[in-house]
Amino acid sequence: MSSSDIVIGGVLLNGSSYLLDYFTDSDRKVHKDPLQSYHLLYGRENGTHTVLAFSRNLQTCDDNDKVITGSTVRVIWAFHEEDVGVSGPVYHGMNRGRKSLRLLNPGSSSSIPAGTAFFDLQNEEVSVPHKDTTYWCQIYRFPKLKKKQHVIRIEPLVQKGHENLVHHILLYQCDSNLNSSEINRGHECYHPNMPDSFFTCETVLFAWAIGGEGFTYPPHVGMSIGTSIDPVYVQMEIHFDNPSLKRGIVDSSGLRLYYSPSLRRYDAGVIETGVWVSLYHMLPPGMQDYITEGHCTQECLQESLDSEMPSGVHVFAVLLHAHLAGRAMRTRHFRQQVELQPLASDDQFDFNFQEFQPLSQERIILPGDSLITECRYNTKGRMNMTWGGLSTRDEMCLSYLLYYPRVNLARCESLPEITGQLKFIGVKEIQEPVTTWPFVIKSPKKYSNLSFTEAMDKYKWTRKRGKAFNNIVRKLPMNVRCSKIGQDEWSIQGMIVSPPPELKLEQTSAAVVTCRNVSEIHCESSLALLLTACLLLILQTCFHL
Repeated sequence: MSSSDIVIGGVLLNGSSYLLDYFTDSDRKVHKDPLQSYHLLYGRENGTHTVLAFSRNLQTCDDNDKVITGSTVRVIWAFHEEDVGVSGPVYHGMNRGRKSLRLLNPGSSSSIPAGTAFFDLQNEEVSVPHKDTTYWCQIYRFPKLKKKQHVIRIEPLVQKGHENLVHHILLYQCDSNLNSSEINRGHECYHPNMPDSFFTCETVLFAWAIGGEGFTYPPHVGMSIGTSIDPVYVQMEIHFDNPSLKRGIVDSSGLRLYYSPSLRRYDAGVIETGVWVSLYHMLPPGMQDYITEGHCTQECLQESLDSEMPSGVHVFAVLLHAHLAGRAMRTRHFRQQVELQPLASDDQFDFNFQEFQPLSQERIILPGDSLITECRYNTKGRMNMTWGGLSTRDEMCLSYLLYYPRVNLARCESLPEITGQLKFIGVKEIQEPVTTWPFVIKSPKKYSNLSFTEAMDKYKWTRKRGKAFNNIVRKLPMNVRCSKIGQDEWSIQGMIVSPPPELKLEQTSAAVVTCRNVSEIHCESSLALLLTACLLLILQTCFHL
């Protein structure tokens, strides 16, 4: 509750309603705000519910009020059985809860025509291993259809009570020539004994992560199924996050896909952009603000779009994805040496709230454009390096772009070259030929026979050294990943390119809100909450995982 923006209100026995603007200081003490910025619209109460509707300017220019932006907002609610008296509010006890949401971009509508057909891709009582992180993969066959249809909505089917266990669900397209015996086979993903057929499933069709809702495609777009180039077999990957190492968990979570014979104008696709998931993506310990950049390069978009869609593709939604150290993310967009407005951004990233953000206006990506997925991390409480990887204690920096019309581009990513990173800590030579992973250092003597990950952990990191390392990594040459749907690659794959220089930001015509003209701001955010008895709503920027 420290440094929070609060409203407290209720409905008295005589039927009159009230609402007051409060805030808390860094010691969590509650104070009445001298500037009352919230406005009560109405209040009503019955035997079970109190309803209060109120509004506030997005920017109030009051230091005790949080500015409401398109980023994630932490909302904490609480209630008390008694109305606030002259002595002020009293402690709410255990009548409280919290939720992350986006006030200005709440997501796509869940409304679809009644009676819409659907099919489920669902685990069948999978025994979750009693270990920290498990990726469980299973292959399914899409329904056999006589003609093309469009998937118009996808929603998670998370087993009740497993909301904190199921961290994310990815749906991949597999090779259409798989043997039917592979259907409904489940196996731990990325395991040495995983069947070879599972490695044919590389193209992301859909991504959902913890805290998100389902996604409804816009009226003019759908995921095509039923044609010769559409998915036949898919692999569903579920990430189980079990840090307390609980035993005996059995899960039957999955996805539900709604589809319709009423075709939309365009077929949707997904492009994965950001940092190629690898140990070469590393974050030093003890850093307050460490910046990582994953490049979808001009060369990759030039080759792939010129070949398939010279007029460009339209992005209509973005999912930003990182793990526990993530604090802020954005997907930057560049064209002809000018930086445009970001495709998506979140200055208050919440690991436990990740979903596709529909764009208020679709964005065209042209051949020769480039994108940077930028992630800001906090590793202050960590003693060792944080590595790029699959575990929630590892890190990722990815953005998934939903777009149309579909082209043959699945991944557009980059990875900083390892040589410059090792040179920073004084590595001079590695053992060759490389026969182990992670590979082993040869010299200098203090790192001899250590793996490169052990050498990085042995280095005495300080905040100053971490900042210097960050500056170097962002300027290193990078390895380009530019892959097609399936296992094919564009010719640009594996090319080493230098990151572009800092580019100027395009100025927009949107008026910049300043506190001098705050009285002229007409955009307001209306919030309505249904709570029992007295309402306490807290808009909070501090959140401890």
